[in-house]
Amino acid sequence: MANAELQVSPRTVLGKKVAALRRAGKTPANVFGHRLESRAVEADTVALTQLLRGITRNAIINLKVEGEPAPRTVVVRGLTRDPLSEKLLHIDFYQVSMTETMRADVALVMTGVSDAVTTLGGVLLQMLETVSIEALPGDIPAQYEVDVSAITQLEGSIHVKDLGIDTSKLVLHTDPDVVVARVAAPRIIVEEAAAAAEGEGEAAAAEGAPGAAAAPGASPAPAPEKS
Repeated sequence: MANAELQVSPRTVLGKKVAALRRAGKTPANVFGHRLESRAVEADTVALTQLLRGITRNAIINLKVEGEPAPRTVVVRGLTRDPLSEKLLHIDFYQVSMTETMRADVALVMTGVSDAVTTLGGVLLQMLETVSIEALPGDIPAQYEVDVSAITQLEGSIHVKDLGIDTSKLVLHTDPDVVVARVAAPRIIVEEAAAAAEGEGEAAAAEGAPGAAAAPGASPAPAPEKS
């Protein structure tokens, strides 16, 4: 599959003055990498937005910087958005080498249907959103699928080691024993069981208290003999 492409231009506007760039339809950006000097660039906001909608996490991008003879191979390393409007304010590109490994977080996506949910009424909980790996840029997947149909009982779970991640071309940095997803028992059942246990405890305490009424059908205790 061909890499996505984006055309950018060198940027001379820095600091608070970048607000004028945004009004002109440009998004400020930076390109940096291992043993590389950071370079300020700017991208057309419309083209950049379309690019981001069409790529997956850790996707490799051919970044064509105006005035440079060859495109740079980069990945998106960080995005800054307006907290209210969610408008894109800034983007960071990390330049990678296709022959050197890099660390990345890969998304975990739930698939399938669990019988513990549909039949037993459990609640599916995703406990882990990503796993951390180290691999060559071309060997980093867009995502890992987690088939929750493997969970058939309440309180059943799937761990990282159950995902079947092929470690022949990568190093897995996430603990294999970490829980990825689990099906919890319905809350109403748990609450009813707790209430029943609490009621039994109160009844037992009442029976042992001084002056407590005798249970129905029970013989009254004999009166003590007078001396």
